[in-house]
Amino acid sequence: MTRHAHRNELGEFLKQRRSELNPRTVGLPESAGPRRVKGLRREEVAQLAAISTDYYTRIEQGRLQASTPVVYTLAQALHLDDDQRAYLLELAGKTGARPRRRPVQKVQPQLQRLLDDLSSTPALVMGRRMDILAWNSLAAALVTNYAQVPEKKRNYTRILFSDPLMRTLYADWEGVARMAVAQLRMEAAKYPDDARLMALVGELCVQDPDFRKWWAAHHVSSLTVGTKTLHHPVAGELVLDWDTLTASTDPDQQLIVWTAAVGTPAHDGLRILASWAADQNLPASNTAG
Repeated sequence: MTRHAHRNELGEFLKQRRSELNPRTVGLPESAGPRRVKGLRREEVAQLAAISTDYYTRIEQGRLQASTPVVYTLAQALHLDDDQRAYLLELAGKTGARPRRRPVQKVQPQLQRLLDDLSSTPALVMGRRMDILAWNSLAAALVTNYAQVPEKKRNYTRILFSDPLMRTLYADWEGVARMAVAQLRMEAAKYPDDARLMALVGELCVQDPDFRKWWAAHHVSSLTVGTKTLHHPVAGELVLDWDTLTASTDPDQQLIVWTAAVGTPAHDGLRILASWAADQNLPASNTAG
């Protein structure tokens, strides 16, 4: 099959798949008036994939070759199964550059020992694509009980958007979430062939309109330092400084710590939280199983 024929077939395949869906199925509001096309409109698919309608139209018409991340996001937006996704990759000419699966990342032993010794400071270790690799019990008390999150879904950005409690925990949830999206896009630039990262972006683009909008803005940011205000149900309002330390043994692992100056209400609040966490017996990552 020629390249032109491949693109024609790609367009027909995309049109057929979007005709099988409706806005309600993919989480979009349904319009009040009659629909002129069966299934999703082009602009609705583009919205789900966080790309412009013109960009998607040119892909469907065979006038533009989509990038690998866009192909993966379209597969997620159109609810393709494994065979359909493989076929879409073939038609888009991405089989030769198919993202490889990286080995599962494990926390460095030195970082785990450091976490174990931090009894009065919330801390966690973040890896590639902002996955949560390890944490201490105070981090579990401060943010969420990570041990209850399935390992494959234990990702900072996913939790931030999928757990409703995060929207009340952070005083400025929107600011925190926007920053996380910008940091995740930085990860995507570092690892453009990471299949799990592409799947994560596709999942969040489809599931959350805020993520979809902010991802399309193409803002980027690195993990550095900052201040966050949390409304904690046990410790009350906590204004905490956060800092990032990169492991020299693995630059893709970063230790995130939250601290407060001695004598501040937040410092006292962390002591209250540490006592509460001990009573609750919240597991750290080395005891989570």
